[in-house]
Amino acid sequence: MKTKILICMGTSGLSAGAEKVESIFKSELKRHKLTDKCEIVRTGDRGLFRDVLVDIITPELGRVTYEYIKPSDVPELVEKHLVSGEPVKKLLAGKDYEQFFAGQMRIVLSNCGEIDPENIDDYLSHGGYSALKKVLGMAPEKVIEEIKKSGLRGRGGAGFPTGRKWELCRAVKSNEKYVICNADEGDPGAFMDRSVLEGDPHSVIEGMIIAGYAIGASHGYVYCRAEYPLAVQRINKAISQAKEKSLLGKSVLGSTFSFDIRIKEGAGAFVCGEETALIASIEGNRGMPRPRPPFPVEKGLWDKPTVINNVETLAAIRHLVTKGAGWFAAIGTEKSKGTKVFALAGKVKNTGLVEVPMGTTIRELIFGPGGGMVSKRLGLKAVQIGGPSGGCLPESLLDTPIDYESITQTGAIMGSGGMIVMDERACMVDMAKFFINFTVAESCGKCVPCRVGLKRMLEVIDAITEGKGREEHIKFLQEMSGTIKSTALCGLGNTAPNPVLTTLKYFRDEYEAHVKDRICPSHACSELLKYEVIESKCVKCGQCYKACPVDAIRWRKKEYAVIDKDKCIKCKACFNACEFMAIQ
Repeated sequence: MKTKILICMGTSGLSAGAEKVESIFKSELKRHKLTDKCEIVRTGDRGLFRDVLVDIITPELGRVTYEYIKPSDVPELVEKHLVSGEPVKKLLAGKDYEQFFAGQMRIVLSNCGEIDPENIDDYLSHGGYSALKKVLGMAPEKVIEEIKKSGLRGRGGAGFPTGRKWELCRAVKSNEKYVICNADEGDPGAFMDRSVLEGDPHSVIEGMIIAGYAIGASHGYVYCRAEYPLAVQRINKAISQAKEKSLLGKSVLGSTFSFDIRIKEGAGAFVCGEETALIASIEGNRGMPRPRPPFPVEKGLWDKPTVINNVETLAAIRHLVTKGAGWFAAIGTEKSKGTKVFALAGKVKNTGLVEVPMGTTIRELIFGPGGGMVSKRLGLKAVQIGGPSGGCLPESLLDTPIDYESITQTGAIMGSGGMIVMDERACMVDMAKFFINFTVAESCGKCVPCRVGLKRMLEVIDAITEGKGREEHIKFLQEMSGTIKSTALCGLGNTAPNPVLTTLKYFRDEYEAHVKDRICPSHACSELLKYEVIESKCVKCGQCYKACPVDAIRWRKKEYAVIDKDKCIKCKACFNACEFMAIQ
């Protein structure tokens, strides 16, 4: 057995210098004459971003994981670990690494960080395309029945039953049908789909081929935004390799079924995550939605029946086909089966991609794989779930199970899986403004409620955060949100007011404090900050003094800090440095 050296080389690893680390490994292996005994595997990212992650697997020591590896660390790793058989303790992954993975159930992400995504043989050796071989021996109707039994629902956000969608499309008579993989991941802070495409592209291709077989399609498209160049490169290479192995193209694996896949690079418009806008973009038109019905399963790409599933949904197909619908259905809750991948970000110790069974509570996710809050002094205030169209939930709702029904009841939505944890310094009015600002910029402008209504809402929230709000503004936000939700043309407009509605529901006192008292309780809105030190909260630590870039703060040991307002440039550096909220 050869010694394996796994180096995470997704976007995160490469940006941290993984290629240089690999280069030094190659030269050191050559220097120690270990080239024939060791194999370097260029994997995708594993989900926990520790700069360059390296795993060394030897028969003697088993698997040992190192984190934050720099090129200068490599000679020591080779000499001690590979030559002397002694792990380098100072570089070992720590307890946070173990905690991050301990509470997860990795199904969709199981190959990410484990295989070479650019080597189809590596995928095949991990059971790749065995699901496709199994499906080709089944009637298409039986395949659809298996997907329905599994309870798999679309992971793009809406949660529509995947098997039912396939069944509807198969029932439509047509000489041509299409399968589209929606990889237009545009939520701020979300990178689940990108990571799967970079780390395990063949799983997505295999899911698309199975979908094509089930509905009777012979062509598929991967719609991926052009700003994911590594993902596009790896899916392109995977398609070429699959064709060479007769897994794509005419007579798949010698059967009578033929299926081919093309890639369409999108321009990075959030609205193109909506099915009909995505279809318009592939057809060469401006990415704008159209009213539904007819739905894409009846009249989609080029007016032909079309199934659109997102990356995570398609990547799950091979697992549930291989292990059976019953296995998949046994994971999760009564109505939400399987696992869900989240992009966990914000004020938690461990940020990254987390895959947990449906039904896991938000608290279990944050204080399990997430490792809890970064600061012991600043408690958890809210969790933004569901991306820009989701909602902000308070600490009192942390025990909400993560499933489609429970999350919807709170006023938020599951979305594609973005989750941002906020501490006490986060202003919820300012947070609502951020997301409304995003949807205003990303609205295609086709329908009036979205084009005009969201902009009016943004103007009002702007005024509130600047200390110019009026009491009637709160009522306006409530009413306009309801109007947009019920009248907008597509999902972007229908869900865009959610951040405002949920913050009004759970943090209304903050809106009232901005409007009535002209204060920001979180000390976050610049226009409402006085740049004064609150002595009752100040612990005389001097962190604000050290952070000030213009020497506007006077401080000595064991004394309260004092801000010179004539020198202060209101940059908020002192506010950001203070963990005691002692600056108002």
